[in-house]
Amino acid sequence: MDFLRPRTWDEALAGKAERPDATPIQGGTDVMVEINLDRGRPAALLDLTAVPGLDGWSREGDVVRLGAGLTYARLIAELGNVLPGLAQAARTVGSPQIRNRGTVAGNLGAASPAGDSHPPLLASGATVEAASTRGTRLIPIGEFYTGVKRNALRPDELIRAVRVPVAGGPQYFSKIGTRNAMVIAVCSFAVALHPAERRAGTGIGSAAPTPRRAPEAEALLAEGLDWAGRSPLDPGLARRFGELVAAAAAPIDDVRGRAAYRRHALAVMARRTLTWAWADHIGDDTSESSGRGAA
Repeated sequence: MDFLRPRTWDEALAGKAERPDATPIQGGTDVMVEINLDRGRPAALLDLTAVPGLDGWSREGDVVRLGAGLTYARLIAELGNVLPGLAQAARTVGSPQIRNRGTVAGNLGAASPAGDSHPPLLASGATVEAASTRGTRLIPIGEFYTGVKRNALRPDELIRAVRVPVAGGPQYFSKIGTRNAMVIAVCSFAVALHPAERRAGTGIGSAAPTPRRAPEAEALLAEGLDWAGRSPLDPGLARRFGELVAAAAAPIDDVRGRAAYRRHALAVMARRTLTWAWADHIGDDTSESSGRGAA
């Protein structure tokens, strides 16, 4: 296995163009596990840790640009107020050691259906910034996932950044695992309210071949929520929202859970996260407030 260690971004792009079979590595929290468990051995590793400028973030108007090397720990500490859904998901990733090394870009590159960052990125409407020696292109997050652990990156492309809109309203993420910490999601869900646009975004994780949205559930909220007023959430609307989220999934039975359980759990998480988000929107602190956040 070859080991490539570029010192600049241009060198990294040149290296990926010359060796499209090289696997990028930054935190290594996914790649090294695969190697150590002998599940895969890349032809080459392209180590990006020495490339300057990848570990920062910047705000450009109403969009936050997350560098490919920005860790979960920094995202939680520095961006929890502007990207609350993504920060909630980041808090559920692995252990403190993993959060100090792992990155959202790495989660995207691995493209696992169970990746914790995918649902809030979908709910927020993020965009992936892919670069090569040929230039840069922007990939809408809904078009990024192409199959189980497959993504829309071309062989010579690297993720340089992820562009995430600043939260325009309440956001919540919820996750169910076989234990309370350091666990792969049995299933997960994120919701983001966009009151100024009178719409909601959703994201489903670990319940289909790829992370996905629930478009019919989003349409229900766009039409059914009292965006102009401060009416309490209709329990029937919340229940129907949960049903549509569950219907949008395509889960399987595996060692972590059965398909029927995943559908049931998604319906419950969708109802709860919507309840929490709407309570925040209307300023109601009494509505199912206990246990908010990752489940």
